[in-house]
Amino acid sequence: MPIQPLKQELVSFLDPYMPESDGEQKQEKPYVILTYAQSLDARIAKSKGIRTVISHGETNTMTHYLRYKFDAIMLGCGTVLVDDPGLNCKWWPDDEDKPEHLAEISPRPVILDPNGKWKFEGTKMKAVFDAGDGKAPIVVVKKRPEVEEPNVDYLVMETNFTGKVDWNDLFVQLKSQFGLKSIMVEGGGIVINDLLQRPHLIDALVITIGATFLGSEGVEVSPLIEINLKDVSWWRGTQDSVLCSRLVRHS
Repeated sequence: MPIQPLKQELVSFLDPYMPESDGEQKQEKPYVILTYAQSLDARIAKSKGIRTVISHGETNTMTHYLRYKFDAIMLGCGTVLVDDPGLNCKWWPDDEDKPEHLAEISPRPVILDPNGKWKFEGTKMKAVFDAGDGKAPIVVVKKRPEVEEPNVDYLVMETNFTGKVDWNDLFVQLKSQFGLKSIMVEGGGIVINDLLQRPHLIDALVITIGATFLGSEGVEVSPLIEINLKDVSWWRGTQDSVLCSRLVRHS
């Protein structure tokens, strides 16, 4: 399905929060933004395991614009198992011809799957890749699978007692091993809440707020600690609002 045209004011609105080629080269880790859509009651899904559309068409196009600007897109395996996303980019500048294959402009998917629950084969992502319209994923695991899937790269990372990877080490390894200089993290709930509590790792925050309440059964974004924002900007669309900001880093 074609996406809506990009609202041109979104380009200048987002620009201060986008990666800069000179600045990102100086960092050991990639430039990282955390971006997601939520309801007015801070829910990102109606309930666990339910695929939920929150964004208006124009902010969905904004998401594809972000994908065009970043080297990689990261999600947890739980979200990927529920949503079965393609994770490619369907937007390109008006003054450029449509790419022969959308893989040329699409970010590299990075799937956080320490326990090896997700398989590339049989997914929408695999169909998009086979059509030349998306890239094959990097799958983050705690041990290399006995049978590795064709075209998939595996990044083996140690996990702590809670089953989570060291975020800083993960980002550093993704840049050093795969050349990823910028990463947009899209979810799901566990990933978002975890990273919000690590403002030193997040370079920018982009939140789409949809005009809906999803209710108390929804998957909530609510980190365990107080998080303060700075450099805050707002954009108001037809139905959604978008918040861009940076996180105040702990001293």
